[in-house]
Amino acid sequence: MELTTSTSTSSSAPRPRNRVRDADGMAVAAFVLGLVGLLVMNILLGPIAIGLAVLALRRGTTRRGRAMLGLGLGIADLAVLATLVTMDGTVSWSIA
Repeated sequence: MELTTSTSTSSSAPRPRNRVRDADGMAVAAFVLGLVGLLVMNILLGPIAIGLAVLALRRGTTRRGRAMLGLGLGIADLAVLATLVTMDGTVSWSIA
């Protein structure tokens, strides 16, 4: 009986399918965070949505449209925040 070990370096590198799946998840997360960020915590969720969308696009997501929507919504989050800060003069805001 002979024992052999695998010296393949491919086990440490991520497989392309897992990388695309991760990128798809990032695209969906960017979209959801950008959408939620329009209503609450846009100072935090906007930049996170932008970062996830850019990472998803760089990693070659199959959900390119969703990543682009996440990017646009993240930018819209920051635009809404800037508008509300300009009108109110504070970072915190309320609808009432």
